[in-house]
Amino acid sequence: MMQQRGRAVWQVLETRNVYDNPWIGVTEHDVLDPNGNPGLYGVVRVRSLAVGVLPVDAAGMTWLVGQQRFPRDYYSWELPEGGGTFDDPQGSAARELLEETGLTARSWRELLRMDLSNAITDEQAVGFLAWDLEEGTAAPEACERLEVRRLPVREVVEMAMSGEIVDAFSQTMLLKADLLARRGALPGDLAQHFI
Repeated sequence: MMQQRGRAVWQVLETRNVYDNPWIGVTEHDVLDPNGNPGLYGVVRVRSLAVGVLPVDAAGMTWLVGQQRFPRDYYSWELPEGGGTFDDPQGSAARELLEETGLTARSWRELLRMDLSNAITDEQAVGFLAWDLEEGTAAPEACERLEVRRLPVREVVEMAMSGEIVDAFSQTMLLKADLLARRGALPGDLAQHFI
């Protein structure tokens, strides 16, 4: 059994690529689990980095993007987010923010790095807090039909707490920023909008 830092790990016996498109691939593995049992494990390989932005303006307002999500067929309110490059997460986040809301930001702070659904996919995410905002014109992708709302950031944090926002990436960015504000770890002019 292979060991990693003193712990048993999965042992891959054979690997097959079973599906590919420009956005994802699916790989199937014959494995021995950490207890030595044989099994089959499928992994969704995501080709881009997930990037997200919590924009906050001087009045303490933020922007939510609403859209129909295909996999579970429901309407979802989320922070601006999308796919980006691994070598320029902030540049990718800035592009998504502009495309979806028309906003540009002069100040940025990385909020978090996280794995999304790490039992079945290798998808990684980087979330940012953005401020010193300037409004412009949104330019969504041709496949997107978006609705944009501007709301007080405190209200949006409550939407995450109540379950009205169910997108895990949005929830995590909102709750992390709220906690940082309460701990005094955000600039004072930003922190006041959360507390």
